[in-house]
Amino acid sequence: MTVRKNKPTSPGRRFRTDVTYKELTEAKPLKKLTYGIKRGSGRAKGTISVRRKGGGAKRKYRIVDFKRDKRDIEATVASLEYDPNRSANIALLNYKDGEKRYILSPVNLKVGDKVIASQRSEISAGNSLPLRNIPVGVAIHNVELHPGRGGQLVRSAGGQTVIASKEGKYVQLKMPSGEHRLILSDCWATIGQISNVAWKNIKLGKAGRSRLMGRRPKVRGVAMHPGAHPHGGGEGRSGIGMPSPKSPWGKKTLGKKTRRRKHTDKYIVKDRRKK
Repeated sequence: MTVRKNKPTSPGRRFRTDVTYKELTEAKPLKKLTYGIKRGSGRAKGTISVRRKGGGAKRKYRIVDFKRDKRDIEATVASLEYDPNRSANIALLNYKDGEKRYILSPVNLKVGDKVIASQRSEISAGNSLPLRNIPVGVAIHNVELHPGRGGQLVRSAGGQTVIASKEGKYVQLKMPSGEHRLILSDCWATIGQISNVAWKNIKLGKAGRSRLMGRRPKVRGVAMHPGAHPHGGGEGRSGIGMPSPKSPWGKKTLGKKTRRRKHTDKYIVKDRRKK
């Protein structure tokens, strides 16, 4: 996929760029694999729990098979489709027994290709197999964090990770963030880099396009009054004050560690923040 520029017919289109979807073959999703979703972005029981989220274009959710638990049954790629709920594209699979499922579409996957989830499947794009059977250095995505739970790691557009080494019952993965992490070799993963690689290069061009994605405006803390934010107040333009930046509720936000699951630190070989 490539990035397409627009003619500057208006200020909003002057700097806007889009991704061309020439590879996609189907405009409408399979009705059986979709359902309507309520747009309650950032709300918990009607109360705002995450700020600056809401609205957005109306859309239906596509049921994506992250588990790939239909084992040893070959499937044919029927179509490549757009998914408004994620940055990656999806592929519709037709299994030999008649079942149809969506999966994340990897790069170079084409209509008519054969894919399979098996212990000893070939190392080709779209096939799924356990980490212990994947050679070192092969690009993978949709990696399980716990066996049988389904892929939780590396699921966004252009994402890929590689096996750096194998250590007993664990394999060491080099994550896209730079983190080196140990994962059980019984976990499954899918071969290939996720499609829509050029997605990270697009520019929205105008605020309205951001609102269609469900992103609401963000107001700086220093622009608020002191009752609404610790950074607010002061005559004229003023800084955030001392001793450190804070959240609207007075909690430190610069360098403050918020990780709670410290018992899993033993699986992180190299932290993503350390160079």
